[in-house]
Amino acid sequence: MRMSDIPFGTTDWAAIAPTRHPGDSGEATWRTRQFGEIRVRMVDYSPGYVADHWCSKGHILFCIDGELTTELEDGRSFVLKPGMSYQVADGADAHRSRTAAGARLFIVD
Repeated sequence: MRMSDIPFGTTDWAAIAPTRHPGDSGEATWRTRQFGEIRVRMVDYSPGYVADHWCSKGHILFCIDGELTTELEDGRSFVLKPGMSYQVADGADAHRSRTAAGARLFIVD
């Protein structure tokens, strides 16, 4: 990833209009900034959220609050708690996430 043509700036995430994305159950609320090809998001998952698809996109993901379980298509699963992160490349490991109590994440992809 090359980050270019992005002048210094700050983001007030509360001022970014949310978009809603339903899962198999629950929903994800995204607040998104786009910087060329780089998407940066603050994502809130509702309690009981379960992703509705396997994702092959690469991400760098940081758990701010709550607890998120990410399952890989090969059967492995990982639990993120506040202060933990994961990273995965495009096409590397298909994954999907769920949370029982809800979670807030910061994601760059």
